[in-house]
Amino acid sequence: MTTTTPTRPTHRVYAVSKKPEAEKGHWTEIGAAWPHKDGKGFHLKLDFIPLRAAEIVIREIPTEGDAS
Repeated sequence: MTTTTPTRPTHRVYAVSKKPEAEKGHWTEIGAAWPHKDGKGFHLKLDFIPLRAAEIVIREIPTEGDAS
């Protein structure tokens, strides 16, 4: 599989903190991700590193017209 690395990130990186009393977590965008040329991994650029027990979540950036 031969692909080129996109110049813009394809995914956003979030830190998701959950509190016991809350039903949903608090999502904080902390960086971006680009796929490796071989498609088997990602390059991450993190602007922040969470200090507490937060889950790191990587989500695809929706394209224009996406309903997600």
